[in-house]
Amino acid sequence: MTDAGSAGATGLSAVAVPLTANPAEVLEKVSFSADGLVPAIAQDSANGEVLMMAWMNAKSLEQTLLTGRATYWSRSRGELWRKGETSGHLQTVEQISLDCDGDTVLMQVSQQGPACHTGTRSCFTGRVVASAADRSDEGGQRA
Repeated sequence: MTDAGSAGATGLSAVAVPLTANPAEVLEKVSFSADGLVPAIAQDSANGEVLMMAWMNAKSLEQTLLTGRATYWSRSRGELWRKGETSGHLQTVEQISLDCDGDTVLMQVSQQGPACHTGTRSCFTGRVVASAADRSDEGGQRA
């Protein structure tokens, strides 16, 4: 398993514990895509900020449940990727929820360091592409 963040681990200091759910029961509730993946959103458990989105397969979700550390599936490398394993930017999982269809995972995490491989706190930091403030009413005036 590798981490897509910067090289040079700073140590795995955050305490992670297995989650109380039975992995087999959780996996049964997940609607994986035809290629065996499900989108996973990591959200800061302290303030609700969306940190990143990545992909999970059954094995990465099972590892996350068993270890309490966010583990994803790297589509580009074709391998499991435990967040923070090489960069030190750990995600300790506090809670996992599924959406109403079971086809999206939401993880409440305690993030250590930046979540994005670019070094920003969130993968969405500074990447707004549209905003209600940009809208104009019919008269051409800003709303």
